Amino acid sequence: MKIALGCDHAGFTLKESIKNYFDSKQYFYTDFGVFKTAAVDYPDFAFTVARAVADRQYDRGVLICATGIGMCITANKVKGIRAALAYSLKTAELSRLHNDSNILCLGGRELVIQDALDMVEIWLKTSFEGGRHQKRSDLITKLTGL
Repeated sequence: MKIALGCDHAGFTLKESIKNYFDSKQYFYTDFGVFKTAAVDYPDFAFTVARAVADRQYDRGVLICATGIGMCITANKVKGIRAALAYSLKTAELSRLHNDSNILCLGGRELVIQDALDMVEIWLKTSFEGGRHQKRSDLITKLTGL
């Protein structure tokens, strides 16, 4: 699995921890930045990661900002993206199981690092259930054109 990873300044510390986790599990990833804690505009990074996933250069993406909300809003503007904001193990798992999310958004200033790492792990290991959820996913695509 190839993972695109991005953050803004508020997500930098958590992103670095996620990179260490990816390295320990030998996951293939690309860090799209940021590479320091100086203030930046999160939409630039959200859009870059979302485009990489939508264009199928990467299988999934992880985005982090202060709350995860801005990254999630921006990523979901890209056709083919189903970004989900997770704030618990259950929401991370269900975003894959029921919604087939392809980008996980996290709040760097809202989560304890170990909790966030656990969310990433369960998100990466959970498969889409399909069935009645596929019908709903298809309906979202039909209604939005995204």
